[in-house]
Amino acid sequence: MSEEPGKERDEEQKPQSRPVTAAARRERRAATRPAARKDSASDSAETQKAKPVAKPKSKPAAEGAEASDRKGRATPSRDVKEKRPGIFARIFRYLREVVAELRKVIWPTRKQMLTYTAVVLVFLAVMVAVIAGLDIGIGKGVFALFG
Repeated sequence: MSEEPGKERDEEQKPQSRPVTAAARRERRAATRPAARKDSASDSAETQKAKPVAKPKSKPAAEGAEASDRKGRATPSRDVKEKRPGIFARIFRYLREVVAELRKVIWPTRKQMLTYTAVVLVFLAVMVAVIAGLDIGIGKGVFALFG
């Protein structure tokens, strides 16, 4: 036991630090998730009793029949084409999605914008000077070589 009894209590009550790695985040999420699916958890006891219990069969044909009973609806055939919305509906949906995406953007402040602009202009000036120097140097070299 330590000399300060309150110290142990403080250490136990400290909040857990946030996970740093993606693997740690996945592990933490998995630990907080419920074991069963939502739809199965919401089933009442009466519906669970009413469900038939599947008995294992020895014949493969019977297994196929049971599997089809458990499946949902059939996959639609490729011949059936889905009805596309009109041109105006598609344009309107596109514009709505553009506005929704623009709301998610984190816009820079005025100070950040001025800083980024200055960095770009300085970089361009340096690159122009480098290319101009190479152009003059190569030009003089070619003129000296071929006269």
